[in-house]
Amino acid sequence: MTDKGGPAYRVERQIGHLLRRAHQRASAIFQETLADPNLTPTQFAALMRLCDDGAMSQNHLGRLTAMDPATIQGVMRRLEERGLVQRAPDPKDRRRTILSPTEEGRELAKKLIPSAKAVSARTLSPLTPDEQKILTELLDRLG
Repeated sequence: MTDKGGPAYRVERQIGHLLRRAHQRASAIFQETLADPNLTPTQFAALMRLCDDGAMSQNHLGRLTAMDPATIQGVMRRLEERGLVQRAPDPKDRRRTILSPTEEGRELAKKLIPSAKAVSARTLSPLTPDEQKILTELLDRLG
């Protein structure tokens, strides 16, 4: 389809479509490669962030992992059911709970790092090392 004599509009060349396809590819590679097939990408991100940054509120964790309140709530519930995350009252504000990884959660996170690196490597494998660096930097700027 053309726009008043301009270049044709092709949905398959638009950034949203291309990002969705790249996300689908990355998600499939994640499910095939991660050493824990029962962990979703959002659960993995939340667990790793807690292990990296330490205890924090669910709201803060949701912001750090780009999840809305409903999504982070479900993610935390499933991680807690698996014994990977624990909740405790915030000693400074009784209305809040603080999330932290359990010892089992820390051990799993440490065990998953090699396969998580393999997910990134496989996802970026069609690109040269320079292209990988550029893509990562550009996506970081968009985020």
